Amino acid sequence: MSEEPLSKELLDELGTPDTSAMAESEVSAAPAGAVTVVDGVAADTVSAPGTELSEEQRALVEEIVELLKDVIDPELGINIVDLGLLYGLHLDGDALVIDMTLTSAGCPLTDMIERQCRFVLEDLVKTVSINWVWLPPWGPDKITEDGREQLRALGFNV
Repeated sequence: MSEEPLSKELLDELGTPDTSAMAESEVSAAPAGAVTVVDGVAADTVSAPGTELSEEQRALVEEIVELLKDVIDPELGINIVDLGLLYGLHLDGDALVIDMTLTSAGCPLTDMIERQCRFVLEDLVKTVSINWVWLPPWGPDKITEDGREQLRALGFNV
């Protein structure tokens, strides 16, 4: 396979979704007793201000993140975790809300990604909801080192 560099145009297209026609996603506050993990994928797991994750909750978050690595972005062929598409997880008992973005605001395959998320998590949580977040916009800087290695293996120069 010849190595195909990721062109500046593609990076610009992937990194700058057109949000002019979109309102910022509204996220309601988590109910009392719920666990909110903010940026629990790209950095160390951080709980909502004033709360600490129990060992059980931390293990559950880690398991959720591992399972979400089985959800593949259909456009790039890399999992949504390593692409940096996950912005946050909100747990309330058996209910999970995932704050997630896409590489392109006009992606026609959001339903497919939602179905994959629900499928991989169906044995772990009762309900899964996706909160599509457009701000801040996704950019190539959010791709993990593992994601970059996967893209290079597919022939992209990143």
